Amino acid sequence: MIIRRREFLKASAAATLTAGLPARLARSADTASVYDLERFGNARILHMTDTHAQLRPVFFREPSVNLGVGAMAGQPPHLVGKAFLDRFGIRPDSADAYAFTCIEFEKAAGRFGRLGGFAHLKTLIDKLRADVGHGRSILLDGGDLWQGTGLANAVKGADMVEAANLLGIEAMTGHWEFTYGEQVLRDNLARFKGEFLAQNVFLTEEAAFNDAKAFDPASGRVFKPSVVREIGSHRIAIIGQAFPYVPIAHPRRFTPDWTFGIREEELQKLVDFHRNNDKVEAVILLSHNGMDVDLKLASRVTGIDVILGGHTHDAIPLPITVTNAGGITLVTNAGSNGKFLGVLDLDLARARSPMCATGCCRCSRSC
Repeated sequence: MIIRRREFLKASAAATLTAGLPARLARSADTASVYDLERFGNARILHMTDTHAQLRPVFFREPSVNLGVGAMAGQPPHLVGKAFLDRFGIRPDSADAYAFTCIEFEKAAGRFGRLGGFAHLKTLIDKLRADVGHGRSILLDGGDLWQGTGLANAVKGADMVEAANLLGIEAMTGHWEFTYGEQVLRDNLARFKGEFLAQNVFLTEEAAFNDAKAFDPASGRVFKPSVVREIGSHRIAIIGQAFPYVPIAHPRRFTPDWTFGIREEELQKLVDFHRNNDKVEAVILLSHNGMDVDLKLASRVTGIDVILGGHTHDAIPLPITVTNAGGITLVTNAGSNGKFLGVLDLDLARARSPMCATGCCRCSRSC
């Protein structure tokens, strides 16, 4: 897999920016280019996460403090304000500066307006998919989709299942989705038109002994761990990584029959299986670990091309490159509350010469 487009996280700002604002201010925002993505490669992956049931556009101020511990101090995602702008080359007083930082938030909010909203996301998603043609894109959600508003809590996420179907989400993983309990979760998933993926959720020993429901009773995996999808004529594997600490972060009674965890060894086996048996051209981890955990995981598990992360609400405009024993893995996170939509364009090919145009020596991995 070859990845040339490194700047693949874009703020969903322009559509909401013009709403209710004078044309003079809308033009001065200079945001038209936000949506004009240069077409590259033959596969497009769209990623959203942590919307927390925010169906309408919102004012959402990014943090002014994000502490990194040890070696992570001063490193993404632990950068805010001017340090963030400098690190990613973002011009102050721009739409991107408003979306990604807290700098002069009140002033910028008056200029640019609310961000996100599912109606705007739907328009943007349809445009980005149409740009690459039918069958050449996929839309993924990283979890925390069903929870976060009074309405969603009142109907236990049922409204967000329908919203996800209208957006066309084809695969998702979870975190707060588990807090509705097993029966509600399964009822919602029965109405969800996509796949729910979670390689790291297993039955407890007692639940397995009592023949509790599981996707794979032999292994004890509760949910489908992964899926192989064809984009155009190319095959990619998408592996789900649900939030690993559900029984710690939430009352155990919500998921009494299930165990969680990072499950690094099981993940490595699954990646190896897809590469060796399914002969996929890219492996994507759809994660809700949180970005620091994803960065560490990327250094320990080989064969993953890209980790599309969630949970910590970090908006990262450029992927972070992590070197491991098998090559490199790109790690990113698509922010929260519907403000951002990650766009990953891939150039996939089943067979290439030992040296491709970009100079990589293993074109089945990222360059």
